[in-house]
Amino acid sequence: MITIVTATADDYKNIQDIAHQTWPVAYGEILAKAQLDYMLGAFYNEEALKDSVANKGHYFILAKEGEEILGFASYEHHYNQKSQTKIHKIYILPQTQGKGIGKKLIDYVEKVAKENDSSELSLNVNRFNKALYFYQKIGFQIVEEVDIELEHGYLMEDYVMEKPIQ
Repeated sequence: MITIVTATADDYKNIQDIAHQTWPVAYGEILAKAQLDYMLGAFYNEEALKDSVANKGHYFILAKEGEEILGFASYEHHYNQKSQTKIHKIYILPQTQGKGIGKKLIDYVEKVAKENDSSELSLNVNRFNKALYFYQKIGFQIVEEVDIELEHGYLMEDYVMEKPIQ
């Protein structure tokens, strides 16, 4: 049985491991290896994870089957002072994708978002990421196209997607 639990600082290594296993599969055909390595290093070093929680108000959750961690998500309530919960990260181990784990993580975020007076969920997805179809299937709609510039001339080419909370 898949359970969703709150992550702690002790889980950062597991989160990093999942990101490092997932990103090459999710982005290997989309991003150059140098950009992929840069982004993993920038977004998933221990200081960045600590800062996300301590200073940016992010929460991390884990999807587990027994003691095995299969995926994670992070989210933030009241994103940009709106009644919106932003899903910042959601990654499932490649070998366990397609088993409903991502949906369970999003359902959990939606539940706590509703409890925190959010009226919608929001997320960014790379415009060329196959996950786009998963998000559309579960009710997210594209509301905006954004290009986010990173250091070294790297670019994140995303769709902003939103889903009303029922």
